[in-house]
Amino acid sequence: MALRHAVLAALLDDELSGYQLAKAFDLGVANFWHALPQQLYAELTRLEKDGMIAGRDVVQDTRPNKRLFKVTGIGLAELERFTATATKPSFIRDDLLVKVQAADHVDPGELIAQLTERGAFAQAKIDLFGQLLHAMRGDRAEEEFLRHGERIGPYLTCMRGLAFEQGNRDWCERTVTVLRERQAARARH
Repeated sequence: MALRHAVLAALLDDELSGYQLAKAFDLGVANFWHALPQQLYAELTRLEKDGMIAGRDVVQDTRPNKRLFKVTGIGLAELERFTATATKPSFIRDDLLVKVQAADHVDPGELIAQLTERGAFAQAKIDLFGQLLHAMRGDRAEEEFLRHGERIGPYLTCMRGLAFEQGNRDWCERTVTVLRERQAARARH
C-alpha cells in the first residue's frame, strides 16, 4: 500500500484541508498507516497533480485562506484498482520484541519499565478507540450499526485498531508479570 491510497481513503467522506486531513489521519488512518503531516501535504500535492483529488481555495475573513480537497473519479478508480489487487500478509517489526527476545540475558528492570509504558500507551489508544466507535455509532448497538449504518469502513478499521491495542496491552501485562515472577524467583535462590 502506498500513502496515496490511505490519503484517498481518508478523503472519501468529507472535503478536507491538509490540516483537517492530518487530524483525521491521526485519529483513524494512523491505526493502520502512519504518516507525518509533511508527508501528507506532499502526497496531497502529488494526488492533485495526478488528478486523483481536486482542490479548491476557501477565502476566510479572520484566518488565512485554506485549500480543501476531495476525491475525483480518477481517485476513486485508483481505490477500486487498489482494492482489487492481492494484499500481502502483515508482519510485526518491533524493537521491543527484540529486547524481550533477549530477556534471559539482560536485566529485566528496563524491559519491565518499557513494557509498562507500552501497555499504558495501548490503554490510552483503547480508550480513544472506544470513544471513536461510540461517536460513529451513536446510541445504536454495535450489531445494529454494522447491519444498517451508512458508512462502516471507518468503524471496521477502528475495531481492528481496538483489537490490536487490546492485544498489545494484554501481552505487555502478561510479559511484565512473567518477568517479575522470574525476577522474584531468582532473588529467592
